[in-house]
Amino acid sequence: MIALLQRVSHGSVVVDGQTIGAIDAGLLVLLCAERGDTEKEADQLLSKLLSYRVFSDEAGKMNRSLKDTGGGLLLVPQFTLAADTNSGTRPSFTPAAAPDDARRLFHYALEQARKLHPVVASGQFGADMKVSLTNDGPVTFWLQTRKNGN
Repeated sequence: MIALLQRVSHGSVVVDGQTIGAIDAGLLVLLCAERGDTEKEADQLLSKLLSYRVFSDEAGKMNRSLKDTGGGLLLVPQFTLAADTNSGTRPSFTPAAAPDDARRLFHYALEQARKLHPVVASGQFGADMKVSLTNDGPVTFWLQTRKNGN
């Protein structure tokens, strides 16, 4: 699985003119399932992003995690993160999980996140979403789990 996490001071998702998910300070995470991903990869990625130290401590160093700050987590499904852009000028989405698998894994990750963290919001799988954010820093990281557990 792939997660593009962004430290934000605000993030929101709008579908059909209605805000369906919003957070204040925290992480906005674009989440993508790749072919062959399972709940194991979702659990690994979720554990890492909740513990990833991207928030400043009193000395201004990135030593605090989302768990430490209690900030919001906004999960947004984004299959395009798995795009193969190595040839031509049109991306291939072959590396992305099939839609049914991706939907299942996104909802699984969302359910697990809600069990592990107090402030969780989400986008809507398969919807035409308008995602807004104020990137704080800017701070953006790419996290990816591999099938061999790395």
